[in-house]
Amino acid sequence: MTAQMEKTLSIIKPDACNRNLNGEIISRFEKAGLYIRTMRMEHLTKAQAEAFYAVHKERPFFDELVTYMSSAPVVIMTLEGPDAVRKNRELMGATNPADAACGTIRHDLALSIGENSVHGSDSLENAKIEIAFFFPES
Repeated sequence: MTAQMEKTLSIIKPDACNRNLNGEIISRFEKAGLYIRTMRMEHLTKAQAEAFYAVHKERPFFDELVTYMSSAPVVIMTLEGPDAVRKNRELMGATNPADAACGTIRHDLALSIGENSVHGSDSLENAKIEIAFFFPES
């Protein structure tokens, strides 16, 4: 059975951009068979970060997340490949780097649960919404 071609959203977060890890992270995606279809670096405004993470508005970490995501540039990209959502989630590892498997981006590169270096869509449905948020022309 052939895996379904999918697109997913990935964001290299401020902590990784500030440490010049963009190439390292992008290389991991490419080596895993994911193709970058769109990509740009952007410094999110607080309003953009609030809108993108609105699903977490009632969570206690929301303000900290918005402040962090608007603190420095991020790299926003769409990745495409067979089972792209699942593959990207596996490459990222668990949200908490302490729980992430050895060899994953978060285990190897993240600083903390808050500064965990990357974001990736958690489902195909959310990938479509997230891609449309940053790349409405897609």
